[in-house]
Amino acid sequence: MKTIKENIDKKAIDGLFVTIPTGAIGMRDDRTKETWSVEINSFELSKFPITQEIYRALTDENPSTFKGDKLPVENVSWIDAVNFCNGLSDSLGKDKCYAIDLATEKVTLNSKANGFRLPTEAEWQYACQAGVKDIRYGELNKIAWFKDNSNNQTQKVGQKKPNEWGLYDMLGNVWEWCSDIYDETVYGTYRVFRGGGWCDHERSVMATNRRRSHPFSFKIDDLGFRIARNVNG
Repeated sequence: MKTIKENIDKKAIDGLFVTIPTGAIGMRDDRTKETWSVEINSFELSKFPITQEIYRALTDENPSTFKGDKLPVENVSWIDAVNFCNGLSDSLGKDKCYAIDLATEKVTLNSKANGFRLPTEAEWQYACQAGVKDIRYGELNKIAWFKDNSNNQTQKVGQKKPNEWGLYDMLGNVWEWCSDIYDETVYGTYRVFRGGGWCDHERSVMATNRRRSHPFSFKIDDLGFRIARNVNG
């Protein structure tokens, strides 16, 4: 794997992040009608979904259907996103957050590591809503690329209005993988993704909408990821 230091320095990576304050979030699952509350410790989240430029700098690959340096990377599985996090951690001398056993497809998260990881879905929703309980952080056409305005493809990150905490494209453009298993009893190892994508209708592009799929095999052209790390990571 090519070291990211050859292309993007640590200062540039640090500049990608916004610090999310401590708080709490109310969660719900429309399928089961279950609700629950999660306490959130302060953490850091990337301002944008990971772009093709950044993904290629680390992996020397670009799996995306729609090509462009500033477009979000897509067509990545959950394990691709996890491997990116581990690779970035290793390149910048951080502890890896994930231990991966490919033989059993078992992935273990070390939530205390100082490296890079995917956000939990509670962290993701909390960051998306930015301290409010609304299903969106603004008028959809002003904050998100979706079916009505995307021209049937991904768009460059950071063009729409950010939320109150300075995060862009939390809704629309691409769905984003989260760390969590969705419902192990019913769906096994399926992982959660959030946020809606460029080809979704308005009703699907909400902070509270939850979807899931297989972590090793599922990849599609409206699904990417952004990265998180612990404060002082």
